[in-house]
Amino acid sequence: MRHVLVFGDSLTFHGPATPVALTDPRLFPNVMAAALGPDVRPDVVARLGWTARDAWWALTKDPQVASVLAPRADALVLAVGQMDHLPAAIPTYLREGIAYLRPGGLRRRVRAVYHQVGPHVIRISGGRLRQLPQAATDTYLSRIVQAMRILRGDLPVVLLGPSPHAAAIYPSHRQHAPAVAAARRWAQREGVVLVELDPIVGPSLAAGTGNPDGMHWGWQVHEDIGRAVAAALLR
Repeated sequence: MRHVLVFGDSLTFHGPATPVALTDPRLFPNVMAAALGPDVRPDVVARLGWTARDAWWALTKDPQVASVLAPRADALVLAVGQMDHLPAAIPTYLREGIAYLRPGGLRRRVRAVYHQVGPHVIRISGGRLRQLPQAATDTYLSRIVQAMRILRGDLPVVLLGPSPHAAAIYPSHRQHAPAVAAARRWAQREGVVLVELDPIVGPSLAAGTGNPDGMHWGWQVHEDIGRAVAAALLR
């Protein structure tokens, strides 16, 4: 059995309507595995809102990832970085800190205010603040690749480029083109194959065939991305 380790965010396990089980064959990691052969299985490590920093923490702090999934990986897919380049209304540590507020009623009120006010703040700021600075994204991605190559030698690595979106809660695209250019530079420097998502996701956004939230993908996009990642790994 061959294993492909996939670090991702909610795009890894979210369909056109709701999150689904990781075993759903329509998700792109499973499409990728099926295209690579019957003896290939994806090991998906992902969570809603994860950035490249969270993937690095998973690799270094989660014993299941560090001692089981990473050492047996025959290839690596970096599907993080999507959240990193989205515009932020407040610094990420403050947004993530909302989950720790108590009592629950206060937490829910603060979260509701954040969701209501956040888009207006992003519009006023012009989307200048990213969820994670580009330099930090590049650093954490490099750490992951370097650590995996120590464990598994010169294993194949594929990076998914930043995905375009049409999400009302992130009403700015200021950071997208610079993030795509940065992904190209990083992939070339690290010897990683880049799968660019604009040509795959863009038509779906224009046609309105993705998730109504403007962020998550429809099943045809999952299919196309899965096949593109498989082809990249085969190269």
